[in-house]
Amino acid sequence: MAPKTTLNAKNLETLGAKRLAELVMEISTGSAATKRRLRNELAGSHGGAEAAREVRKRLASIARARTFVDWRKVKALKTDLEAQRKMIVEVIAPDDPKEAFGLIWQFLALAEPIFERSDDGSGALIQSFHQACRDAGLIAKAAKVDTDGLADKVCAAVQNNGYGQFDPLITAMAPALGNDGLERLKTGFVRWGKEANEKKPVGDERKVIGWGSQGPMFEDEVYGSHRDLTVRIAIQEIADVQGDVDAYIAQQPETTRRAPMVAVDIANRLLSAGRPDEALKALDKVDTKGRSEVPFEWQLARAEALEALERGEEAQAFRWKCFEQSLNDEHLRSYLRRLPDFDDLEAEEKAFSYAQGFPNVHLALVFFLRWPSPAEAAKLVCRRGIELDGDLYELMTPAAEALAQKHPVAATIVLRAMIDFTLDTARSSRYKHAARHLAECTSLARNIVDFGGIASHDAYIADLRLRHDKKYGFWSLVLQHGI
Repeated sequence: MAPKTTLNAKNLETLGAKRLAELVMEISTGSAATKRRLRNELAGSHGGAEAAREVRKRLASIARARTFVDWRKVKALKTDLEAQRKMIVEVIAPDDPKEAFGLIWQFLALAEPIFERSDDGSGALIQSFHQACRDAGLIAKAAKVDTDGLADKVCAAVQNNGYGQFDPLITAMAPALGNDGLERLKTGFVRWGKEANEKKPVGDERKVIGWGSQGPMFEDEVYGSHRDLTVRIAIQEIADVQGDVDAYIAQQPETTRRAPMVAVDIANRLLSAGRPDEALKALDKVDTKGRSEVPFEWQLARAEALEALERGEEAQAFRWKCFEQSLNDEHLRSYLRRLPDFDDLEAEEKAFSYAQGFPNVHLALVFFLRWPSPAEAAKLVCRRGIELDGDLYELMTPAAEALAQKHPVAATIVLRAMIDFTLDTARSSRYKHAARHLAECTSLARNIVDFGGIASHDAYIADLRLRHDKKYGFWSLVLQHGI
C-alpha cells in the first residue's frame, strides 16, 4: 500500500472538501492560469451555458491582447488555448452543440492575431488550431449546421489560411457538409479564382512589391500565384473526400504530372480506385533515366501497380533492380516476402554478397545495420575499413555501438576512423568526443585476443602520439579518461 502521505487523489480526499478548497485558493494566489482553470471548472459544474459565457469572455480577451509571445511564453498560451478548446468540446458541445460551434469558430478566428504576435517555432500552437478544425467538423455535424452557410464559412476561412491554421478544415468538415455542401464549396473556390483573375490590374495599375533576377515582382502575380495554388489544393482535397480521382488529377497541370511525387500521389489514388493500368501509366510518365536518385515512394508505387496487374515476376525483377541501385532494405524485404520457402534464404545470401561489394561502403553499412545483421556489418568494416569516412559520426557512432558487444575489432575500426578524422583535420571542437572514443577503444581492447590486420591498441596509441603529439588539448582530455 502507498504511504498515507503519498500525493494521490485518494489520500487528498481525506483532507475534506473545506480544507482542499482552502489549499486550492492558497495555491492559486498569483497564478492567473490556475485561477482561469478553476473558474472554468466552476462554470462547467453549473452547465454548458455558464461555461460558454466564461469561454466567450476568455476568447475575446485573447483576441484583444497585443503583447508579443516569445518562445518562453508559448507554453503558457498553449495551456490556455487547450483549456478553452477542451471546455468547448467536452462541456459545452454535449449540452448545446450549436453554441459550441459558434465558440469553436471564434476559437479558430484567434489563429491569425495570435500568430501575428507570437513565435511558434516549436509548432505547439498550430497543433491546437489543427485539432480545433477537427473538433469543429464533429461539432458542426452534431449541431446540424446549415450546409450552405457552412460551405461559405469554410471557403472564406481557407482563403485566408496564411499560417496554415485551416489546413485540415476541408477534410474535417466533409461529413457535416455532405455531398451538396462539398459541391457548393467547390463552386465557391472556382468562383473566387475566376473573380480574382477578372480583376487583374493592367499597365500602370500594377503595383511593384519587389525586384528579382527577372525584373520587377508585381503584386497581382505574387498573390495571384498563391490564390491559384490555394484553389487547386482545395479542389483536390474536395475531390479526395468525394473519392473523385479524376477531379483530383484534373487539378494537376500536365507538366507537373511528370514529377515523381506528383505521379505517386496520382498513382496511389488510382490504385485505391481499382485502376492499376492507369496508375502504371501515370508512374511511367516520369523520366527516371536522367535522375541520380528516384524516390523510394515512386519505386514502391510502381511495384504495387505491377502486382495489381498480376505481373508478379516483372514486379519482383523491378524490386531487385531497385535494391541493387539503392540498397534500400524495404525493397529487399518486399522481394523476399514473395519468394517460396527456403528460396528467401538463398536470395538473402545473394543480397548480402552484393551489398558487401557495393561501391558506397557507407550505404552498405547502413543496410546491414538496418537489416539488422551485425555479423555482415562487422565483415564489411574489417574488409573495407580504410574506406570509412570518420566525419560521418551520425553513422559511425551507432555502428560502433551495434558492433561493440560481439564484434569488438570492427567496433574499434569504426571508432578509430572517427578519431583519425578528428585529429588529422584538427577539429578541436570534437576532441572531447575523440578522447571518449579512444577510451572506448581501450575498453574494447580488453576483449580482443587477435587484432587481425589492424594495429594493436598500444601500437595505435603510440602511432597517435607520434603523429599528433602537439595536439595538447586532445591529450589533456585523454588523461581525464585515465589512458
